[in-house]
Amino acid sequence: MLQAHSILWHYLWVAPNVILLALAFLMWKRGLVKTFPIFFSFAILSAIGQLAVYVADIAPSVSAENFWRVDWISMLVEGVLKFALIAEIFAFAFGPYSSVAKLGKFLIRGVGIALVLAAGVAAGYAPKDSPYGLINGAHLLEQTIYLIETGLLAFILFFSSYFHLRLSRPLFGIALGLSISACVHLAAWAVIANAGLKNSTRYHLDFFSMAVYHLCVLIWCYYLLVPAKVRIEPTVPPSEPPFNSPSAPPTTKDLDELNEEMERLLHR
Repeated sequence: MLQAHSILWHYLWVAPNVILLALAFLMWKRGLVKTFPIFFSFAILSAIGQLAVYVADIAPSVSAENFWRVDWISMLVEGVLKFALIAEIFAFAFGPYSSVAKLGKFLIRGVGIALVLAAGVAAGYAPKDSPYGLINGAHLLEQTIYLIETGLLAFILFFSSYFHLRLSRPLFGIALGLSISACVHLAAWAVIANAGLKNSTRYHLDFFSMAVYHLCVLIWCYYLLVPAKVRIEPTVPPSEPPFNSPSAPPTTKDLDELNEEMERLLHR
């Protein structure tokens, strides 16, 4: 069962991408494309890219070298879209603070894309004396993408939690799915690329990563398509904590000041 080209292997590779295409279609039907345009593009292009890699893997006419070239193109496109999506999440999270949102979106998108392209160039110029050089380069590129993605998502979640900024339900679901996928794939690829594992162990890690990605796609479907339950809160006014009490919630004063300072710098 846990072998390459088994029924479960085919399912875990194909099904999440088909579901992702279906999710994009339902987003279009429900008018969510205008709200989350980058995620809509990511869902379509990422699914098409992975399905193209799948076809290249099972097609007898595609050589091993061409398979890895297709995989490289898919990873580069998906990496660029991921960083654009993370920038979109940052912009939504810090929407009330326009200057902070604009600067953060610009930095995340610019730095992320530059690092992905740099990793691609570095992997492309890796030593070619080994017949597995192209594979090692692909592993290096994928590790780099997941490493940067994990760091940026951790920064957004920490920053928004520190200032008590709430992400909307769909946005939280998108960030949650990306975070789980990035952490698991980063750990798996790091082990595969550096531990010299046996084929059987590598297959188990591959299956685990594919299953986790399937779960992440289902998380996106749930948070984007299933409406939240409406809770009726009691009208009893909450008791205010004493001044300087440790339980007093922090304010966003520092973030307001940072936003105002950036506005002054941008309008000089």
